[in-house]
Amino acid sequence: MSDILVVGYGNPGRRDDGVGHYVAERIEQLTGDVETLHCNVSTLMLHQLGPELAETIKDYDLVIFVDAHSGECAEGMRMVSVESAYCPSAFTHFMNPGSLLALVMSLYHRKPQAFIVSIRGYDFDFGTELSTETQKWADMAVEQILDMIVFQRGS
Repeated sequence: MSDILVVGYGNPGRRDDGVGHYVAERIEQLTGDVETLHCNVSTLMLHQLGPELAETIKDYDLVIFVDAHSGECAEGMRMVSVESAYCPSAFTHFMNPGSLLALVMSLYHRKPQAFIVSIRGYDFDFGTELSTETQKWADMAVEQILDMIVFQRGS
């Protein structure tokens, strides 16, 4: 039985920056029936990734990080594998997914498979609703993550 963690992060009070929370909440709602999935799916909703998350990540076979991007790429949604690689940050309370995986490997000698799902945000003003465009990409991300979970079930 696989253990899967979906980590949605960002600021849900800044509209599309909260898309990670939205996706993680939808996954939590849609995977509530663990008996039919034959895997354990957990979710976390955070404002940012910090080094303390390494202790949690070490216990999972697959970790899916979900966050917004602000147009640095033209894609509305992309999913890429995360490699374990330390990348220093000016902020000690923030880490990127690759650095977190490197920390897990260094401290716990574990290497969970990991992906980052990056969803384009269009509106980062104050508010809690997603923009129509981001909502569309977020729902597509939920479907792709559910497909990954079903695939893991068969592995």
